[in-house]
Amino acid sequence: MAEKLIDQIGGEDVVRALVERFYDIVEETEAGAQIVKLHKRGHGMDHARIEQFNFLSGFLGGRKYYQEKHGHMDVKLMHAHVPVTEEDAENWLKCMDQALADLKLEGPHVDRLKMVFRRVALVLVNDLAEWGEKKVAASV
Repeated sequence: MAEKLIDQIGGEDVVRALVERFYDIVEETEAGAQIVKLHKRGHGMDHARIEQFNFLSGFLGGRKYYQEKHGHMDVKLMHAHVPVTEEDAENWLKCMDQALADLKLEGPHVDRLKMVFRRVALVLVNDLAEWGEKKVAASV
């Protein structure tokens, strides 16, 4: 049986370190500014750190803490109310790539993970306006 990705990168401790480094980068950089704004409109950064770990643990093949707590692992549903632009998705990816690099996580398994993160981030791009409502076409 193939080794789970969570085990390939070093287990829950490494996932927790990745999440912490990611959110440190988000909070410290211009690339993360909009991500911070979106999280502060919700439950805040501390909550985001906890739930990101809970989600990534299961997403990477480990214990599904997020599903145990919320009953699903549907990323689109989690973000349905959040306005996500392509720039936001690219900035999220930039911050995650930096966190992976800072923790010296590399290799074919990490390259695959980056591709999966890219697909998921771009799936979340939507047509919501600033406050999570559908954009209305301007009348002429």
